[in-house]
Amino acid sequence: MPAAAAPSAPPRTRDRLEAARVNDEAVERFRREHPETLAPVTVVIPAFNEGASVARVVGTVPRQLCGLDVAVLVVDDGSADDTAEQARRAGALVTTLSANTGQGNAFKVAYRLACAGGARYVATADADGQFDPPELERLVSMIVAGEADFVTGSRRLGVAHTDDSVRALGVIVFGRLISVLTGVRITDPANGLRAMRAEVASRLDLRQMQYQSSELLISVIANGFRVREAPVTMHKRKEGASKKGGNLVYGWRFTKVVVTTWWRLRPLARENLPARQGLW
Repeated sequence: MPAAAAPSAPPRTRDRLEAARVNDEAVERFRREHPETLAPVTVVIPAFNEGASVARVVGTVPRQLCGLDVAVLVVDDGSADDTAEQARRAGALVTTLSANTGQGNAFKVAYRLACAGGARYVATADADGQFDPPELERLVSMIVAGEADFVTGSRRLGVAHTDDSVRALGVIVFGRLISVLTGVRITDPANGLRAMRAEVASRLDLRQMQYQSSELLISVIANGFRVREAPVTMHKRKEGASKKGGNLVYGWRFTKVVVTTWWRLRPLARENLPARQGLW
């Protein structure tokens, strides 16, 4: 009688196993190509089919922040265009994932490389050019000064150039939702500019493959790190198209990530946060 076939893994498990393999390959390749220690501040930029804008973004990242040298690390998430080539020409360190796995996973690879490379501070920027990397100076300065462990930009505290009233309303609604759940006032839960101590990035258990901004924010809070916001400017996208989908789909998926992440991290938050902070 033939042996029974081994049960196949559920689709989500298969996706995560495949992503883990892709990540390991990309990390090993990057370490062979760039064995040197990274700069004290490493700005990480995930990019998928952003060949039209990524060079401009890389070119606007300051080469020093708060008097510290800066390295720019682009994780090309399996792009079908010349994103990786454009990023290298602009002066970035680049690693390419062999498959498109999602922005959340690309960030995981970037954090892993930055921390292993000796970065003291990790900052983020988007490859689509909607945020201004020079504004990272304000965020990093708050970390260096010891005012916070994690600083996220806020378009509501700064300026938002947008014609999408639904997305603008969503920023308000989701900011209030996360504020209620966590007990930390958040005005912008999905900003592309962030800065953190490298220890923060190294300690987080991030699982979302795509809608990672809310998972990152809630995880930082649940771990007991000090979170602040700083005003930044958001511009209209000039090149390419959003990868987030329509407003209804994006809203539903964002809500799902917020709630499931909050629920998953409740035991951790109870260990690290004062009693009755938020709805933990």
